Amino acid sequence: MELRLAKAIMVAAVSAFCLLVAYDNLVDYESNYAFVRHVLSMDTTFPGNALMHRAITDERAWRMAYAAIIAAEATSGLLLGIGSIAMLARLGGPAARFERAKRFAYLGGTLAFLVWFFGFTVVAGEYFAMWQSREWNGQPAAFRFYMAVLGVMVLVALPEREIEDADAPSPRS
Repeated sequence: MELRLAKAIMVAAVSAFCLLVAYDNLVDYESNYAFVRHVLSMDTTFPGNALMHRAITDERAWRMAYAAIIAAEATSGLLLGIGSIAMLARLGGPAARFERAKRFAYLGGTLAFLVWFFGFTVVAGEYFAMWQSREWNGQPAAFRFYMAVLGVMVLVALPEREIEDADAPSPRS
């Protein structure tokens, strides 16, 4: 029972993180919009690098990319939250029911991993050469985020066992 509870609580914590990041991006829109603008325009990468043809300098594209990031963060947080609630609701139930309750946690965790690994490490970090920027390199933070998500998802994926009733007579009695 304790492991199931730990799984549900950790999923809830990742949900809270994703939702808080999305909220912060909406409330403090300009701070992180500047991040997206600089990364996509590649204006703080090494001067004369051979990847500059990838730069996006259209403000509409910057705003659409930022909106997609915020939407993905919020959606992952909502899915994780639903998953946590579903897991808590089936905490003492049969193993198969608790396993099925994990599906929203898996969906939310996958989306969160895609945001911070694929979005920030693959697309921003490598495609847009974010790693070259001293001011706008979000890879270390993204690494912390997607590793936390990955760790929780590995824990959640551990197979469930039936919960034994401590007061029930043992088969040998």
